[in-house]
Amino acid sequence: MPAAGQDPYVDDTARGGMKGGQTYKDVEGQNDKSDSNIQPGTIIGTHGSAARLVTVEHDDKWYHAGGHIATIIATPAAYAPLPFAFAHLGWPAGIIFLGLAGCVTWYTSLLLASLDRHDGHRHVRYCDLAGSIYGRSGYWAVIFFQQVASIGNNITIQIVAGQAMKGIYRLYHPECAGPAGEQLEPCGISLQAWIAIFGAVQLIISQLPDISSLRELNLFCTACTIIFAIGCLGMSIYNGNNEVDRSTISYAVDGDKKSKIFNIMFALGIIAFAFGDTILPEVQATVGGNAKKEMYKGISMGYSILLSSYMIVAIAGYWAFGYNVASFVVSSFTAPTGVIAAVYVFAILQIVGCYQIYCRPTFGFAYNYMIRPGERVWSLHNVAMRGIVTTIYMAIITLICCLIPFFGDFVAFVGAIGFTPMDFILPIILWQKVGRHSFIVSTINWIIVIFYSIIAVIGAIGSVQAIANDVANYSVFADLF
Repeated sequence: MPAAGQDPYVDDTARGGMKGGQTYKDVEGQNDKSDSNIQPGTIIGTHGSAARLVTVEHDDKWYHAGGHIATIIATPAAYAPLPFAFAHLGWPAGIIFLGLAGCVTWYTSLLLASLDRHDGHRHVRYCDLAGSIYGRSGYWAVIFFQQVASIGNNITIQIVAGQAMKGIYRLYHPECAGPAGEQLEPCGISLQAWIAIFGAVQLIISQLPDISSLRELNLFCTACTIIFAIGCLGMSIYNGNNEVDRSTISYAVDGDKKSKIFNIMFALGIIAFAFGDTILPEVQATVGGNAKKEMYKGISMGYSILLSSYMIVAIAGYWAFGYNVASFVVSSFTAPTGVIAAVYVFAILQIVGCYQIYCRPTFGFAYNYMIRPGERVWSLHNVAMRGIVTTIYMAIITLICCLIPFFGDFVAFVGAIGFTPMDFILPIILWQKVGRHSFIVSTINWIIVIFYSIIAVIGAIGSVQAIANDVANYSVFADLF
């Protein structure tokens, strides 16, 4: 049993919970020996609440985990602003910072995965893992940053989905185009209407009970991610080559000294957002067999896809349009219409899966207090509680998206204050606390923590400056696209 003053933890296998009417059993077929003195139904590991955790089935494969990771991280909202980030950093700094961020988060993800069963228990949530190492403070720190990142991410990608849906609408409505294809503002169905439509679709899908029930959807979304990246690459090359005079494309970073500094800060927040993953332990909790080794393979699969495709899209988009590239690179494409529409469609499809993954930490926190683990997933009570939680969530997120639909600003802000702590800093702090490590490894780890703590601060400053400028220049419910 835990020492006095520490928060107790227990694997879900000891709770005797039910899922779909079946008693949960651990993948090895027996509970951990360290949990043998815990009676079924014991309620522990929730830090400050009397709620029980909903049980999780450990039966996904490594490629399911890889699909979850790729879908979580490599979203159109992450791909599309990367050329814009390069435009504010320039060629050398853009490539260096993007490559460095990818390598660091790959490394920190492996560290986080290696903490599986570090204390003899399997923790099914990031907050419980942090709490098992740092107690109540670790638990609530992760809750805070995870909710900031998850909710902020969903605000961002719902705006992107609305823009993509309206982008398709505009392509096929002549009244939305002026001379030489120049788009007019405003036009037709508003951006807010498309954002609301997307929110309604997500509300329906949100009735699926857990991350594991999304695994087929997320493998499909991973394929959409790859196709979206290939589409952006092809369209960047096509549109770049169609420029009548390539000498007019400028790669110089414009603006005075002050604006350049703020734009660099803003760009670093965008890159941090691109590698956002706040729920890796929740994904690992769905994996069966040797979860640690399976996650190593899943993480490697996911990062191989995203890091290579990020570089390709960022470089191609910046090459094609230079400093004048749009914050959502697809908006810079002018032809052919059919391919642009297809890229938008794959963006929307991928966002559907990503949005669902990032809902789950917030849903799970509420479900702890409302769902009855002893009842079937589709019992009347549990269905009703899921309906209440998801409806309130979707209504709030949709309202915020409609009020201030500033896509690029939210990307940088969420990357700086949400994803940077969760992905670049906390995994190292947790790993350093568990066990002894060599001086060289520890030194490298603390250098990473200090460096990205600075990046988080300057990224937040740059994004807040951008949000302040947009709020001053646009009214609420602005139809920006």
